[in-house]
Amino acid sequence: MKVETRTVPAIIEMKRNGQKIAALTAYDYLFARLLDEAGIDVILVGDSCAMVFQGQETTLPFTMDEALYHSRIVRRGVRNALLVADMPFLSYQVSVEEAVRNAGQFFKTALVDAVKIEGGRGSVPCIEKIVAAGMPVMGHLGLTPQSIRAFGSYAVQARSEKAAQELVEDAQALQEVGVFALVLEKIPADLARQVTKKLEIPTIGIGAGVHCDGQILVAQDALGLFTDFHPKFVRRYAELADQIQTAVKSYCRDVKSADFPSEEESYR
Repeated sequence: MKVETRTVPAIIEMKRNGQKIAALTAYDYLFARLLDEAGIDVILVGDSCAMVFQGQETTLPFTMDEALYHSRIVRRGVRNALLVADMPFLSYQVSVEEAVRNAGQFFKTALVDAVKIEGGRGSVPCIEKIVAAGMPVMGHLGLTPQSIRAFGSYAVQARSEKAAQELVEDAQALQEVGVFALVLEKIPADLARQVTKKLEIPTIGIGAGVHCDGQILVAQDALGLFTDFHPKFVRRYAELADQIQTAVKSYCRDVKSADFPSEEESYR
């Protein structure tokens, strides 16, 4: 199946044409290749890697070196999807200059198509400079996991009228400064619909209802590989953890009973 190569302009055009955007995360070559060949539009090297790949409790420990490492590996498996890399905690908050320098590393060494930055108007100065340097940026509002210590929990965000209005204003500010798309995480569906209608750029939801221009999930969640918890917004399209454990148990049984390898699986 021939898949159209996704670029930043192509993703923006998908909203204009009423086409939904399908996005998933990947942290390694094999997953990246499988998702890409299946026709996914956007692959995100998310800082969720810290939790589902490294076993951390939050995304905060994920480092620039680790993000670049995983992004380089994923790049090798991606031919058609738009490749976006999460900028880790403290890679863009310290200063505008450091933010631009760190963003540049993703484009220079990992050959990504865009980076993703969390936050609203507080992130505008660094986003403006990064975009001005020719590096596309995807925004991220609502539940921003790098701010989990401030939030205190992973609860739904922007429920109050004031918080909802602030999110709308943040979204408009990010569009004005040049982000090409905006992730909306764990906010009321009606608010996500309002933001999506106001913006010319695509919104990509995760726990934000059906009215966004696209959806993103952590691949390990969608495939039933990560089982530590199961958010309400995650639809499991497979239960691979169960299948893998069943296969490994069969392998162990065959090895211990000397059923594997057979004569046909041995050299002479």
